[in-house]
Amino acid sequence: MKAKINWLLFLIGGVFLVSTTAWISSKDTFVTNFSKSAPKVQRYLYVVTPGVRNYLGYGGHGIQVFDIDNNHKFVKFIKTGGLSKNGKPSNVKGVDVSLATNCIYISTLEALQCIDLTTEKLVWEKPYEGGVDRISISPDGTIIYMPSLEKEFWTVVDARTGDIIKKIVTNSGAHNTIYGPDGKFVYLAGLKSTMLNVADTRTHTVAKQVGPFAADIRPFTINGAQTLVYVNVNGLLGFEIGDLVTGKFLHRVVVEGFNIGEVKRHGCPSHGIGMTPDEKEIWLCDGANNRVHIFDNTVMPPVQKTSILVRDMPGWITFSVDGKYAYPSTGDIIDVKTRKIITTLEDQDFNAVQSEKMVEIHFSSGKAVAAGDQFGLGQVKKVAKN
Repeated sequence: MKAKINWLLFLIGGVFLVSTTAWISSKDTFVTNFSKSAPKVQRYLYVVTPGVRNYLGYGGHGIQVFDIDNNHKFVKFIKTGGLSKNGKPSNVKGVDVSLATNCIYISTLEALQCIDLTTEKLVWEKPYEGGVDRISISPDGTIIYMPSLEKEFWTVVDARTGDIIKKIVTNSGAHNTIYGPDGKFVYLAGLKSTMLNVADTRTHTVAKQVGPFAADIRPFTINGAQTLVYVNVNGLLGFEIGDLVTGKFLHRVVVEGFNIGEVKRHGCPSHGIGMTPDEKEIWLCDGANNRVHIFDNTVMPPVQKTSILVRDMPGWITFSVDGKYAYPSTGDIIDVKTRKIITTLEDQDFNAVQSEKMVEIHFSSGKAVAAGDQFGLGQVKKVAKN
């Protein structure tokens, strides 16, 4: 009888051991499979050059790629198209990304080029009437609003093919373009007009205007709820604010403690403005004083807080997707919280890289899964209730 009991206990123990081993094995397999199904996301900063006029001394001709999570170290160089009729690299005017096509789009004085982000090969490059200025792509990645080069119109094109869908005539000196984050409106700023045109994306026609501002509009940015626009204007070291809902001018904000001075490029004291993703601050470029001025945007009008000296004349500014870093066109990488310059962009030969055309792209398994923007747009989609 005792032998039978021992044999029975032996069998029960064996079954338990096998079951436990199987569960552990199954758990290990689950962990392994889970890790395989969630590959690491790589965050890169794509800096397109020549992104300061046609100056090849700031990074050559192509795309300089930097690893955001490795102190913005140089990763690789990608060749691009974009040659003028004389065979020399043309000025890069804008850059944007479509996740739908997995492509990066680069506009130059003459043309628009589409480059596959996985193969890094040129998919197509097309010249357009009037040239191409700073483009913007719809949130779903299918439509591109393309300003002519300071001329009378914008051209709406298909992001997959580059085929023309429609032309929008504004007679405003087409220049900078922001596709609203809700995909319903596109904001069209011409540098020959004091009015900001707003296009309805259902009809690709101008639906309303905002302004007038004190002078012709230069770079600008908007909040995530699409209720406010912050614009640089000619002759102002500072910025102005308009109401995107009512179309009215709201405020003029002037930088205190600094003289306007002479600027090397753009002919505009403040050429470059961006909003931190949380919309708590406005960062403003000051060309003559090589400064970036920071304003508290939690009050209206915004209040000047501090300034940061950068290594050259800033002509543009944007931010990392997570809001941790500020990216002025000088190639300085600024920690937004501490206000410290933590590093500067350098190519593979340790030459300084600068550009007014850069965009953050996230990759998973070699494909783009997220992207930032070139304009420093606010990312708070809902209006705060008082």
